[in-house]
Amino acid sequence: MTKWVYGFGGGSAEGAAKMKDLLGGKGANLAEMANLGLPVPPGFTITTEVCTYYYANDRTYPASLKAEVEAALAAVGQKVGRKFGDPKNPLLVSVRSGGRASMPGMMDTVLNLGLNDETTRTVARETGNERFAYDSYRRFISMYGDVVLGVAHDHFEEILGHYKEENDLALDTDIDAAGWIKLVDLFKAKVEEELGKPFPQDPHVQLWGAIGAVFGSWQNARANTYRRLHNIPDSWGTAVNIQAMVFGNMGDDSATGVAFTRNPSTGEAALYGEFLVNAQGEDVVAGIRTPQPLTRREREAAGGKELSLEERMPKEFAEFLGYVHKLEAHYRDMQDIEFTVEKGRLWMLQTRNGKRTAKAALKIAVDLASEGKLTKEEAIKRIDPASLDQLLHPTLDPKAHRTVLATGLPASPGAATGEVVFDAGEAERLAGEGHDVILVRVETSPEDIHGMHAARGILTARGGMTSHAAVVARGMGRPCVSGAGGLRIDYAKQLFTATGQTVKKGEVVTIDGSTGQVMKGRVAMIQPELSGDFATLMGWADAVRRMKVRANAETPADAKHAREFGAEGIGLCRTEHMFFDDERIAEVRRMILADTKGGREAALAKLLPFQRADFVELFAIMAGLPVTIRLLDPPLHEFLPKEHEVEEAAATLGLEPRKLRERLDDLSEANPMLGHRGCRLGISFPEIYEMQARAMFEAAVIAEREAGRAVTLEVMIPLVAMKGELDFLKSRIDAVAKAVEKEKGAKLAYLVGTMIELPRAALKAGEIAQTAAFFSFGTNDLTQTTFGLSRDDATKFLPDYVSRALLPNDPFVTLDTEGVGELIRIAAERGRKTRPALKLGICGEHGGDPASIRFCESVKLDYVSCSPFRVPIARLAAAQAALD
Repeated sequence: MTKWVYGFGGGSAEGAAKMKDLLGGKGANLAEMANLGLPVPPGFTITTEVCTYYYANDRTYPASLKAEVEAALAAVGQKVGRKFGDPKNPLLVSVRSGGRASMPGMMDTVLNLGLNDETTRTVARETGNERFAYDSYRRFISMYGDVVLGVAHDHFEEILGHYKEENDLALDTDIDAAGWIKLVDLFKAKVEEELGKPFPQDPHVQLWGAIGAVFGSWQNARANTYRRLHNIPDSWGTAVNIQAMVFGNMGDDSATGVAFTRNPSTGEAALYGEFLVNAQGEDVVAGIRTPQPLTRREREAAGGKELSLEERMPKEFAEFLGYVHKLEAHYRDMQDIEFTVEKGRLWMLQTRNGKRTAKAALKIAVDLASEGKLTKEEAIKRIDPASLDQLLHPTLDPKAHRTVLATGLPASPGAATGEVVFDAGEAERLAGEGHDVILVRVETSPEDIHGMHAARGILTARGGMTSHAAVVARGMGRPCVSGAGGLRIDYAKQLFTATGQTVKKGEVVTIDGSTGQVMKGRVAMIQPELSGDFATLMGWADAVRRMKVRANAETPADAKHAREFGAEGIGLCRTEHMFFDDERIAEVRRMILADTKGGREAALAKLLPFQRADFVELFAIMAGLPVTIRLLDPPLHEFLPKEHEVEEAAATLGLEPRKLRERLDDLSEANPMLGHRGCRLGISFPEIYEMQARAMFEAAVIAEREAGRAVTLEVMIPLVAMKGELDFLKSRIDAVAKAVEKEKGAKLAYLVGTMIELPRAALKAGEIAQTAAFFSFGTNDLTQTTFGLSRDDATKFLPDYVSRALLPNDPFVTLDTEGVGELIRIAAERGRKTRPALKLGICGEHGGDPASIRFCESVKLDYVSCSPFRVPIARLAAAQAALD
């Protein structure tokens, strides 16, 4: 019989950390803390399998679940000496989500469950603290009303705001018991007004409502968005954790807080976090009140006056510090910990591996390895390769002029410049249109996740270093400044004011998430320096990876960036990109418009020096590393002017506009991506490829003589489907090489190979390998031709396939290993059977995607090639693939 519920607390648990798939991350770690002897409020976890059952069976529960929950509730009650639903001795509980992957703030939580009119009076009488009892009850009505009953949180905030305004109160903590009793009545009246029925008083009805809401939140919009952004499968589901309540809002000897065992922004090995006296957990993370630092050191560094936890509650802090060290040592990773102090007694509510920036992740991994807590191989596997993208972009120039509008908390490092927007939906829309935006909010909520992802940076007026905005921004690698109290945001007028200045929607600001500064206008940036922990970890990665990493580059700037980022050659030089320069495009057009071979050759002769000079520079930059040059690939019409440019282009070329239009008509194709392009151009117009071959061979001779070292040249023929095509063109390339050798008195070393980007080429790879010395898989086109769809048009409907689980990912982002991958596997096997030393690589966009790189390792490709800024990502992903 399936077990649906697992208990924990009182120094033991039925679960353990290794059961994360079943209990979710939160449930598994609560069980682990209980087993370690930490003070964990007793509770139980309803497994992720119930979530799966719930969605597979029309949102119903397994028949035996109710009995298991009731038994678990009774066991919790025994541990704390209370009974759930007993009006005279009530057990109050929290109900929280907990997926196997951390999704901070994305799913629902209900605290103080079990309170009603009667039990609240009991709590007030037992504690002698009426204010605490009714503060807890109003929190429960607000949270349960929003999460379970669908009464928007704003309704309750509006009532609370009006009450404080009418009574001239600044903070929630200024409201006395009578005030909370009045507000409870107002909150209940609002629920009844909105729903037409009173707030539920039966604790058992409350409990099952909350359980259903947590399972239901697995499919809410913000959770779906978060899973999509972080590649978390829908099928995993969430667990539900039900736990005896402990209260941080029972007075000045109570508190609640969040801590990281190391700094999540920088990785510094020092306790980092925040707490609030007389508060509950959501007050800290929601940014409703600005919290205080945990340590005296943090307080002094921030220039704060309010006492830290270390100074205010030294006994509890010392106990907490011991648990912090114990948990980090046990998990061998930086921990994100939630805790509560209830009337001087410390309780540990959660631990999990903490979200961190890429910079922090590198430092933490390198430091833990240096401290002997991790091996180098484990340290390599600790870093998400995609997160390195955060380190490869500019930061603010310290010498640049700055007009500082406000200063907040440096919640997530990095700098960003963009247009101010105040709405998450608008941020997503404008970003989709190509705008850089800064999302400005009083405080963010989980509903803002889509806008936060679209924005270049995030700025909030309220909230601390562990607020929702800060945690999510760090996880996404977005710069964030939170708690900028000097900002006055007016959503209605779409503006904010600071230091007497007004900034309206659409105006540009710059934020620095490393200092907390908010600046008017654009501020100059500087390029990143990739040294220190980055260089150390990448050195370890390079030592264990098998595959080489090259870059897709055709300009000197790209080639230099590629070398700086550790590229071991150029895996794809797209020669057509060299033709779009203003000086060259006219000659390209003359070549295309020529009626005779002689006319084409005359135009090509003028292009040859340009191509040769480009290749000389690339060979010099790459300094003997392999350079794979792809011959002209796109259809010729791409080089011709658009209709509105015809008159001007005709004048430049000295042609009649009519002749130019006729040639445009001649070259137009119904489906150019499957038309007259790639090697088909070389077969129709061999002189084009012969000019390019001459340019690269002459450049190789020049570069070798200037540098005194050999050039490693690989000539790649695109879009081959048949061995005959490759034979035809290779013979002409070889003839040009012989001619250049004779003319220059030099000996050329080069390879001729092909791109495998058509299913037929993959299937006939054994034959093609008789001629080709290497294959480079052009997975962009191979994906298009395998699926029979256009990448440019597929964006309109592929998201539907992913959202409906017909595809796990966009196949143009992450390789389709079952279909496209099968063709690559076939081509590799058949090609190497013919030519055992056949060199194999990949040069599509997938060459920089970590999941696709794992597949490349599995089929033993020799290298991957990607854009220059993804080279470090590919280096680390290739190392992890080799270790796996």
